[in-house]
Amino acid sequence: MKPLALLGAALLASVLGACAPAVTAPQTGRIVNARTGEEGAVTFTRGTLTPRLGDPFAPDNATIRIGGRTYTGRTYLIGGGALPGGLGFSVAVGAGSGSDGSAFTGGSTRVEGGRPVPAFTGNLIARAEGAPPALLTCTLTVDAQERGIGECFDGAGTRYALQF
Repeated sequence: MKPLALLGAALLASVLGACAPAVTAPQTGRIVNARTGEEGAVTFTRGTLTPRLGDPFAPDNATIRIGGRTYTGRTYLIGGGALPGGLGFSVAVGAGSGSDGSAFTGGSTRVEGGRPVPAFTGNLIARAEGAPPALLTCTLTVDAQERGIGECFDGAGTRYALQF
């Protein structure tokens, strides 16, 4: 009877495990103050850096920590763009001989553009509570794997670079 009970428990655990939501770590990156070089961290909720029809007033999905302050905000992305792919370079060299004793050699080089990478553009508006209140407005470019770059400005005009 024990093997049957163990089998039943294993079956129940697998069914419940299939129903559980997948837990994924947040997408993390860094933010750098272009004036002072001070670095901070940026975190996005995994799965939210894709374009989708939806509510721009949805819950916050981004947290930025820099300069002793914590900013929270929401990204809004639109699709349809592409980043240029890298350059490709190839070299070919060949030699051969004919049945009549003749010989030949040849070579070629080729440079070509890589395939474009699908990308999404959008913005992030993040605010920090406290005195004085603060705001960061950012532009973002994000690929399909939720990696990207961006640029932010605060109310004083300071520029920040983002990588995630």
